[in-house]
Amino acid sequence: MGTAPSRRRPTRLRALARCIAASALLSGALFAQGPNAATGAARDRGVAATGVIGIEEGQLNADYWIRQQRKPDAVILDGRAIARQNARLAELDASVHDIERLPATLSRERVREWIEAISQARDEPLFDERGEDVPAATLRGFDAELALDAIPARQAVRYGLVVRRADLRTFPTRMRVFNSRGDTDIDRFQESALFPGTPVAVAHESRDRKYWFVVSPLYAAWVEKDRIALGDKAAVFAYTRKTPYRVVTGATARTVHTPEQPGVSDVQLEMGVRVPLLADWPADRPVNGQHHYASHVIELPYRDGDGALKFSPALLPRTADTSADYLPLTQANLVRQGFKFFGERYGWGHSYNTRDCSGFVSEIYRSFGVQLPRNTRDQAVSPAYNRIDLDETLGHEERLKIVKTLEVGDLIYIPGHVMMVVGHEDGWPYVIHDTTGITFRDRTGDLARVHLNGVSVTPLVPLLFNPEQPTVDRITSIQRIRP
Repeated sequence: MGTAPSRRRPTRLRALARCIAASALLSGALFAQGPNAATGAARDRGVAATGVIGIEEGQLNADYWIRQQRKPDAVILDGRAIARQNARLAELDASVHDIERLPATLSRERVREWIEAISQARDEPLFDERGEDVPAATLRGFDAELALDAIPARQAVRYGLVVRRADLRTFPTRMRVFNSRGDTDIDRFQESALFPGTPVAVAHESRDRKYWFVVSPLYAAWVEKDRIALGDKAAVFAYTRKTPYRVVTGATARTVHTPEQPGVSDVQLEMGVRVPLLADWPADRPVNGQHHYASHVIELPYRDGDGALKFSPALLPRTADTSADYLPLTQANLVRQGFKFFGERYGWGHSYNTRDCSGFVSEIYRSFGVQLPRNTRDQAVSPAYNRIDLDETLGHEERLKIVKTLEVGDLIYIPGHVMMVVGHEDGWPYVIHDTTGITFRDRTGDLARVHLNGVSVTPLVPLLFNPEQPTVDRITSIQRIRP
């Protein structure tokens, strides 16, 4: 697979030539600068009217990039190949937990090891949302809430299902903390999020009894107890395998509001979430006070008054972006799925009810049934995929040769960030990524920083990792979810 000859207007070529030339101070002269027919202050600096280097308005949609592909609808991996790859991930990747195969009882040492791996004191100063120092006494209080002294020598494993989107926290607290005053986007106690229907093993309880420490298939951390319903192991895992089902293929979907059954009312479901379909629901039987012909009747877990696992029918509107199965893994679908998040706010650790860079690519690939580790550091080194490692001694020109060979869907890793290739302009890769912002050199050689703070499309080559290094020179690995 590759890219077809470009169908862009000549201005596309000129814009790309300018953006590549703008980075020549650090990344080498890749193209001769084209005619400068642009007007306005942004264009005078070699930046498109969008304010983002190398990006014109016509490129801000999936169809533009899909039209470039020679075989956009060719299947990259079929269902069987994806199942084999997921099995490799479970077998080879230490960041993945096979919680169904946990022993019937957990030792104190194992539980403590899980907790201490995530709930670590930070050496640097921390600030609260008002910009004030977090007192040492407050931080010591978080340590006390871990209740490590209360871990029993041995305990039976308890299982449950997530009933509402749930934040995974470093410590059992809602308090948000930050590395610098005024920067309240990166909450250092926010780890990730779990979505409805995710199975978990419950390993411990906080001292105030408001949080559980849970181990999910992809992450372990603290979660508020009201987000988890405890149930029998067989029932928990049977739910995850029920057929038929619907797969959420939009960025999000939401169940119909129902005062009759609050436990399944207005439940947010994320891209890639799979929910059982009650296909044989009688046509004349209402669901929670509403006729169901305009919706899919699905089954969702909820938590009863005692915290026990129960199941209930719920309505998922037919207008919601869902599918009867996982989508075919094709280049066209990869681009479409990525653009469904376009413009969504960046959310560190799945905060802000959105997602971050690694969550973004995980959700995209989950809509095809492909599982990825949760964090960039684990994704970047996972042995389960077709990986290219770029040694730090590799020169800039050699790196440019490699990035020119990348295909749609390839994942590019730099320290702390991941980007997905969405297409090419004149042979050079463009990426879609969930990012706080980008840095580049404009035509004058001045350093420019654009605070994107959301899912964005950008060229790769002009980007800078820091004032001295192109982003290309900091690529650590490339993961190819393909043969």
